[in-house]
Amino acid sequence: MAGSEEEPRYSRQLYVLGGGARRLPGSAVLVSGLRGTGAQVATALVLAGIGRVVLHDCGAACTADRTQQFLLEESDLGQNRAKASQQALAELNPRVVVEAHTGELSETFLASFQVVVLTESPLEEQLRIGDFCHARGICFIVADTKGLAGQLFCDFGEHFVVDDPAEGDPVSAAVEHISRGNPGVVTHMGTENSHGQLFHDGDLVTFSGVQGMTELNGQEPVPVHVLDAFRLEIGDTSSFSPYRCGGLVSQVQQPQQCSHKPLCQAVEEPKIQVASPEDLPRSLSLHAAFQALHAFRRERGRLPRPRAPADAERVLELARSLGAQQGPLDEDIVRAFATVSAGDLCPVAAVVGALAAQEALKAVTGKFVPLDQWLYFDALECLALAGAAQLTEADCAPRGSRYDGQIAVFGANFQENLGHQKYLVVGAGAIGCELLKNFAMMGLAAGPDGELIVTDMDTVALSNLHRQFLYRSADISEPKSVVAAAAVQRMNPDVRVTPHQNQVGPATEMLYKDNFFRHLDGVASALDTIEARTYLERRCLRCRTPLLDSGTEGTRGNVLAMVPSVTEPLGPASAPRDGAFPMCTLRHFPRTIQHTLQWARDEFEGLFQLPAEQVNQFIEDPAFLEQQLPGKVLEQVWESLRERPQDWRDCVRWARRRWQRCYHDAIAQLLHIYPPEHETSPGVPFWAGDRSCPHPLTFNPDNDIHLDYVLAAAHLFAQVHRVPPCSDRAAIRAILRDVVLPPFAPQEGLQIPLTEEPTEKAQVPTDHRQLTKLTQDLVQWRQELLRDEDTQAPLMEPIHFEKDNDVHIDFITAASNLRAENYGISPVNWLTSKRIAGRIVPAIITTTAAVAGLACLEIYKLVWGCQELSCYRNSNISLSACLLLRVQPLPASTYRYGRREWSCWDRLELRAVGADGQAMTVQEVLDWLQRTHGWTVTMLLCGDTMLYDSKADAETRARQQAQRLSESLEDARMPQQQDLELLYMCEGEDAEAEDSRPPLLCSLP
Repeated sequence: MAGSEEEPRYSRQLYVLGGGARRLPGSAVLVSGLRGTGAQVATALVLAGIGRVVLHDCGAACTADRTQQFLLEESDLGQNRAKASQQALAELNPRVVVEAHTGELSETFLASFQVVVLTESPLEEQLRIGDFCHARGICFIVADTKGLAGQLFCDFGEHFVVDDPAEGDPVSAAVEHISRGNPGVVTHMGTENSHGQLFHDGDLVTFSGVQGMTELNGQEPVPVHVLDAFRLEIGDTSSFSPYRCGGLVSQVQQPQQCSHKPLCQAVEEPKIQVASPEDLPRSLSLHAAFQALHAFRRERGRLPRPRAPADAERVLELARSLGAQQGPLDEDIVRAFATVSAGDLCPVAAVVGALAAQEALKAVTGKFVPLDQWLYFDALECLALAGAAQLTEADCAPRGSRYDGQIAVFGANFQENLGHQKYLVVGAGAIGCELLKNFAMMGLAAGPDGELIVTDMDTVALSNLHRQFLYRSADISEPKSVVAAAAVQRMNPDVRVTPHQNQVGPATEMLYKDNFFRHLDGVASALDTIEARTYLERRCLRCRTPLLDSGTEGTRGNVLAMVPSVTEPLGPASAPRDGAFPMCTLRHFPRTIQHTLQWARDEFEGLFQLPAEQVNQFIEDPAFLEQQLPGKVLEQVWESLRERPQDWRDCVRWARRRWQRCYHDAIAQLLHIYPPEHETSPGVPFWAGDRSCPHPLTFNPDNDIHLDYVLAAAHLFAQVHRVPPCSDRAAIRAILRDVVLPPFAPQEGLQIPLTEEPTEKAQVPTDHRQLTKLTQDLVQWRQELLRDEDTQAPLMEPIHFEKDNDVHIDFITAASNLRAENYGISPVNWLTSKRIAGRIVPAIITTTAAVAGLACLEIYKLVWGCQELSCYRNSNISLSACLLLRVQPLPASTYRYGRREWSCWDRLELRAVGADGQAMTVQEVLDWLQRTHGWTVTMLLCGDTMLYDSKADAETRARQQAQRLSESLEDARMPQQQDLELLYMCEGEDAEAEDSRPPLLCSLP
């Protein structure tokens, strides 16, 4: 069933961490160093539900900490950082014990933890604690950030076992054929959502439901060799029985063992994980740079001063002298790193802290392969911004400001520009919360004329709390944007933030007009639907507004930058499939659990929503009967009224009859029409390939899944009819034992469609006598119900499927797994059923924090006004594999039109105000295009409305030309708009130029 009482809070995270999440409440993690990176690590672990998180820091909070330490408030200054952070973290998750430790990190103290995370620690302390942890089998992590760079190190010991290395569910496929031979070759089908091959060389697989070659069923997992997208070699099958039909081949996840070196060895012999081999020299140079920085700090007792050439050169000398450098040292990288190493940036801390927190979760849960062993991250491309190289030591010197860590990298003038920014954040969910937190730390829109707008239509829910940092339990049911804006104000009272509760879409274009978007310096998208993201991208492209689009799924995430005149627009994204399976597959030939779950969703709607809606309409609308065509709807209404229960026992009996109809009678009828031995043609079995031969089930009240179905179905049926339900399983069993059903009798002449192709249906003549009788019965029934004083209005309660309603998921899980049993498909548990049927996107705080940090690094470049493509980065991350890929976006594309070259960002802008101050006429628009560009327009449209057509008759053309743009909209009954986008075609235009012309934007008075 629902599993644990924690499921409603952690459900989206459970889909990422799997069964290993059960270990979280019993674990203890130490986080040492509570500046920006440590705060990010600790926050993620507390939100994730680690049982005990201990914070360690010996330093006092200062003003400069607030560049990146989002847990501190003004009143915390001067207090110990760990103690000051403790209360804020404890409020995030009352189920987690949060403690503060300000003493030394002794071996006795360290021995009580499963994971130790060090941030801000000197190398000597890292080595001492690393040796102890390695010897004691304690997972050890080092996470450090300096300026625009960060490092991550993991040592999980010499024999760490990864119980579940992969992300997502194991794949499975329907078997089409298995050859006898050495090796045997399995031919399998793809799945609706598969792209490329499902299996990979070395995967272990098992078989089930195979007919003929039954020796494979239940065999130990066997390795495969992939021949192509649909064929696998599996070893010797020459002695097995011939394959007949059916079967499922399923991937099996096997535990994996990792072996790590202690830090003392790994420093000298670094094993660095990179996204591509070309990145290794850069990472090796950063490895040397971090070691040199430790040496500089020992030597000088401080970090290099920002933009101080002598200090940077000394770090470079130390890097050269380390001696263990593998390959040539990139001196420019080391020098750039050292120049800003005294800086503290919230986005960098967010990225590295999130990566470190994910590694800590791997250590606790055994889910995903840990980092092996070093990872380096940098955004030093920010220093290539035009004019950044000219910043001086004076420009970047401390001011006693909360932004000193940022000023150390970008200078005081840049900080002032950050305060002037006007930004829109669309979506205040997981990514939106992290973006807003970072904006508060950065001081975005914290100046007197700054403006930060956050809009979200949603309210806070319990399932948000494990990953949406700005919300607490007390905020449940409150508007997200309002709560988020208040949280931003608490973190930085200077930020001028305004909450909206609107969707940004076609329905709100009168509120969010073109001028609104043009007024903005940028838009940050944190949306979770393809349609909404596509609309926002289109508006930003039209108004030439920079857009940063972020998205996550599980441990994967991405950030895309769209910069006017610089990068290619984001373009359309492919929408995910939404349960669009062929109907014949769902009804008669399912082969995957996705099919049975979608069938269960359809059952839910067909049993508990649509009938109630039809009956209510029948009762409330006197014309209902006249509006219906003869046949099914009237019969369904009659059947719904006939089945109205009087009490809970009637509901249980109804559920038992439904069970019999779905899992026995329907299957027996199918097998009556197509018996197991049926052939489509001589020698070609019907039940083969994508058709698995089912078998009917026999009801047993002592079978838990049978009882689960009856209980959930009866509960929902009772709710529809407003009958008080009962959850006493023993009482339900007693009722069921008294139910006697008639034996199954097959229907003759029934046809079952085998494909989705439309077929000519034989016209069944209407039985007018039966129809008249049915209508009369319904009329009489309606009159009796309306006369009955006890009849409630509406008569029935339609139930809409809710993925966070446990009874709904109980029904879906039982209904789907019973159908899976019919067809020999492996069942899935309650949580997996909920994810698939509810179309839930797995989510975890670590991914959202990392993605938001990467997005904010691009904000720095936009605020700087950067027009160099080489400075921008699109990012893709996979925290399960600890991979981070950052690439330069594609340049803005160009095309030719009207004998000149245009950018995809170009547009024709016309202030469509005539000499008389009113909206221009169509003729004036045509004249402007002729006068300005020399184009003779042959057709002019606004949406689907024809404004001008040169091929129309003279009278029509004259009328079109004389009309004002505003009058044309009124005639077409289009909503009044101040900004119009017109489509035009010109004389001599190439037929291929349909989508390659600059848009014409007209502003009406």
